[in-house]
Amino acid sequence: MKVTVSRKAHFNAAHRLYRPGWTNEQNDSVFGKCNNPNFHGHNYDLIVSVKGEIDPQTGYVIDMKVLKDIIFEEVEAPFDHKNLNLDVSDFKDLNPTAENIAVVIWNRIRRRIDKAMEVEVTLYETPRNFVTYKGE
Repeated sequence: MKVTVSRKAHFNAAHRLYRPGWTNEQNDSVFGKCNNPNFHGHNYDLIVSVKGEIDPQTGYVIDMKVLKDIIFEEVEAPFDHKNLNLDVSDFKDLNPTAENIAVVIWNRIRRRIDKAMEVEVTLYETPRNFVTYKGE
């Protein structure tokens, strides 16, 4: 029997959406006010879900304290109150769209979770705009 457990987290970060090879007009046309050269920020909400078999010894799919620590170390500590474009090396050459941020977070967390388990991340950039990625 497989069960999915989830943990919610939160971080605040700034970013700018733009492509360095494009003109200002192209960037403005595609990214609008998200292309602000002085950056802009979001209060991100994150849900990390892990699906797997229940351990008969512990009754856990994964110890939630362990999951909490992984999320803190891989996401909250490196991303919270940071400028994603300037302060987080994952985005040195990657446009920090919500889609790309979700994939980066998934990759960071995936390497810390038992491969027999499935991992899914849902990143809320705003209460109405969110992205889900599960490694596909």
